Amino acid sequence: MTTVIEVENLSKQYRLGNVGLGTIGADLNRWYQTSIRRKEDPYLKIGDENDRSVKGESDYVWALRNINFEVQQGEVLGIIGRNGAGKSTLLKILSRTTTPTTGQIKIKGRVASLLEVGTGFHPELSGRENIFLNGAILGMTKKEIISKFDEIVDFAGVERYIDTPVKRYSSGMYVRLAFGVAAHLEPEILIVDEVLAVGDIEFQKKAIGKMKDVSGKDGRTVLFVSHNMAAVKSLCSKAILLENGNITAAGTADNIVAQYSVGDANLLNLKKLNVGSKDNLFFLKEVAVKARNKNFSDVINENDFIEIIIKYENHFNDETALCLTVAIKGEEGEYILSASTEDDKCRVKRGIHYVKMNIPPFYFHHGRTFYIEVIVVSNSKEPIIRESDGVCFFVNPEQKLLGSWYGKSRAPIRGLFKWEEID
Repeated sequence: MTTVIEVENLSKQYRLGNVGLGTIGADLNRWYQTSIRRKEDPYLKIGDENDRSVKGESDYVWALRNINFEVQQGEVLGIIGRNGAGKSTLLKILSRTTTPTTGQIKIKGRVASLLEVGTGFHPELSGRENIFLNGAILGMTKKEIISKFDEIVDFAGVERYIDTPVKRYSSGMYVRLAFGVAAHLEPEILIVDEVLAVGDIEFQKKAIGKMKDVSGKDGRTVLFVSHNMAAVKSLCSKAILLENGNITAAGTADNIVAQYSVGDANLLNLKKLNVGSKDNLFFLKEVAVKARNKNFSDVINENDFIEIIIKYENHFNDETALCLTVAIKGEEGEYILSASTEDDKCRVKRGIHYVKMNIPPFYFHHGRTFYIEVIVVSNSKEPIIRESDGVCFFVNPEQKLLGSWYGKSRAPIRGLFKWEEID
């Protein structure tokens, strides 16, 4: 197969705070050495690893460090990792919207990128004008763009507003049209960041189906960044895992997603937050999950009582009734269980308090990761906080205690129901 993307020893360094070197002479010297003489930057610092959880000693951080990989024609490569891992920086370099500090990339073919809402569109131009502008940038003729125009508009579902300036579009309309343009104007390489999360479920399914067609039928290459592990597993044949700017694993999408999910569960079973409501009268301070009588770092087994602990700070008056809801999602992002303080008549008090939700043993199937979302609702029944960047937990597959079936169940949760013979 033909290699269409080759990345060799790629690194990207950023300076925190002021960008200039301090003097015009130093800036000119840097430009002369790097741009004219093609030498290494003489002012390049060693810098810190891009670990946001610790305070570094340097003003320089490596967003990416020594990245090496290849992508073959027709492959769909998933790029996954936690926030700040370097995913978006990597895609910006591959899209040539920013340059690497060291290393090089080799790309064969036209690249269309969808990195964030608004990328590549002129806000004052209409949807129609932006379609022709993007096609021209990709090197297409007017005739080629016209032949794809109706298909793009139909896919995006914005026919009524196609002659309206895109600055008046909602974020969802913007992304639908931008994706339609990027996918239909026949680039050899399509780069898509997390922006699909802006669209509704129907559009997300349509977009993933289109990316499958682009790679499978048309033989084009797709690079896909997402926090939706189900979408990565469904769409991608291979994946790489980024952590603090480094590639820590590469392989099949299923294996890398499994590795990421287990690592996520081990790292994120206790998370300190300071998420406030718009009026700053309620703050979600901490969300944690653990097995009863165990430490937060201990493995959760299927026979453990599970405790979900929430710390909050409430400044609403006593007349404002508040409700805390814990929603648990499966590996594909689907909601599988929810429980509310209202269900058990647990009152949300003023001040700083902890509440604990107890889940009996043998509720969750082993070998799976579960994600926790916390929703806070007021008298108006409208959520004042919805925090999905919370914690997750992994149920140990090595201590299988019920039954004799050792395969992975299709269902994420289970129930201990009474079975009996009847005549």
